[in-house]
Amino acid sequence: MKKLGLNTRNKRRFRVLTTDSNHNYAIAPNRLRQDFYASAPDTIYVGDITYIPTQEGWLYLATVIDLYSKKIVGWSMDKNMTTTLVNDALFMALKTRSPREGLIWHTDRGSQYASDSHRVLLKEYGIVQSMSRRGNCYDNAVAESFFHSLKTELTHHIKFETRSQANQAIFEYIEVFYNRQRLHSSNNYLSPVDFENQLLLNSMSA
Repeated sequence: MKKLGLNTRNKRRFRVLTTDSNHNYAIAPNRLRQDFYASAPDTIYVGDITYIPTQEGWLYLATVIDLYSKKIVGWSMDKNMTTTLVNDALFMALKTRSPREGLIWHTDRGSQYASDSHRVLLKEYGIVQSMSRRGNCYDNAVAESFFHSLKTELTHHIKFETRSQANQAIFEYIEVFYNRQRLHSSNNYLSPVDFENQLLLNSMSA
């Protein structure tokens, strides 16, 4: 890299707390135990929350990732980090993907995911809840990896004037680039969409 005059894009160290695990809600067991393999689509989802700085204030982003293809199948953005934020992201995934009952949903143990409102949504759709251990980011490494990519490839290099501007840029990053173009070594160097399409073609030819 030195010979070619290349520099790395470093992740900023400033961090805003997005996980409040100091609450009285029940905690679900860690069902994944850092095993991030899924043999089929819509069997295991992982989710998390991050923040994006704008001149208007923070924009919070909640995502839902299908472990099979690493596709972002649901997301929600808002100026407030509430239970509604994570419910909307998961509801988007449920409506667009229609997973069967028994789907495993893995997150950290933040109050949004442990709340009564969120558990009602999980019960309604027959979803099995799973949570990371306290303070262990490796238990949700796939979600953390996506946020790292989003920030090093997009948001750390743009000063957003408004939340609306950030919202549009993140939407395009997810839908235009990440899901359809970005290659993943775990997908045999295919994008999430192409990896899922390959499964569909293989099932049709079988």
